[in-house]
Amino acid sequence: QVQLVESGGGLVQPGGSLRLSCAASRSIFNIYAMGWYRQAPGKQRELVAAITSGGRTNYADSVKGRFTISRDNAKNTMYLQMNSLKPEDTAVYYCNAGPYHDPNYNYWGQGTQVTVSS
Repeated sequence: QVQLVESGGGLVQPGGSLRLSCAASRSIFNIYAMGWYRQAPGKQRELVAAITSGGRTNYADSVKGRFTISRDNAKNTMYLQMNSLKPEDTAVYYCNAGPYHDPNYNYWGQGTQVTVSS
């Protein structure tokens, strides 16, 4: 079992940047799948970016070239660097981690709000 705690959300103007962090309660070295998901009001939760223990990454088309996912095994932390933010990026962002490709079988954090607005 692993507990996940997100941080780094907030209010930012369009074009701005934020870095989200997901701190795990134990070593993430052997955790196969880690990812960021988001849910906007009235919409389903969607994948933003994912990274495997081997460093393979996957991004939603809507964030390619703007967001970067990374993981620091020494700090038991995963990150999401978000640049060139747009109002449509506004959502609650959730951290997910576990041994399965399907995030529904893995562990979730409590979420952090990101609001992009002028």
